[in-house]
Amino acid sequence: MSESQVALITGGGSGIGAAVARQLLDSGHRVAVTGRGEERLRAFAEELGRPEGLLTLVGDTAVYDDVRAAVDSTLKAFGRLDTVVANAGSATHDTVAEGDPDGWRDMVLTNVLGPALLIRASIDALKETRGRIVLVGSVAGFVHGPGNLYGATKWAVTGLAENTRRQVTEWGVGVTLVAPGRTETPFWDSYGSLPPGHLLTAGQIADSVVWAIRQPAGVDVNTVVIRPVGQPV
Repeated sequence: MSESQVALITGGGSGIGAAVARQLLDSGHRVAVTGRGEERLRAFAEELGRPEGLLTLVGDTAVYDDVRAAVDSTLKAFGRLDTVVANAGSATHDTVAEGDPDGWRDMVLTNVLGPALLIRASIDALKETRGRIVLVGSVAGFVHGPGNLYGATKWAVTGLAENTRRQVTEWGVGVTLVAPGRTETPFWDSYGSLPPGHLLTAGQIADSVVWAIRQPAGVDVNTVVIRPVGQPV
């Protein structure tokens, strides 16, 4: 296998996923990114100048065949897999008592099932490289919000990270949960406006993701919660 490490990032065409991809490419990684929208992925690749070390893959993170195909394509293109980043996510920005259930299924499947499918599809390759799983959660996965179903999905991701760590650590695979606070990303597009106060940038969250990925062999950073100064909860 080539010495150059390889990462697979779901939802990697924009926001935090794209910022992580940029930083890893700059540091010499080869990177595969997935997303549902072919046009968005194409625009991302063109923005970066279509680097040789970037692979873009269209697929749905909540469909196992798509996730398995993404892992297989990454291995075929690059010969190894060192890191997976479960970044794809969505929010309906409503509540269980007053919201529209039509949007809930997609959010729950993307936010909860998606990371589990990525773990299942990639674990054999990660065992070979003694690699790392990164799950992008949320502060909402630690702090209860009134009627916040999105937050409930992120509580599930918080639990999934530790449950996964307890199983895969014996295989030499690390697990890191990165839980951002309010961050300026396309996450807020469906909300209609950015929340008030200071916001983190996608690049700042990517700094922490990449820091965790680049820890020395044998070091497993498990939970990183990042809030902007001024966010009280």
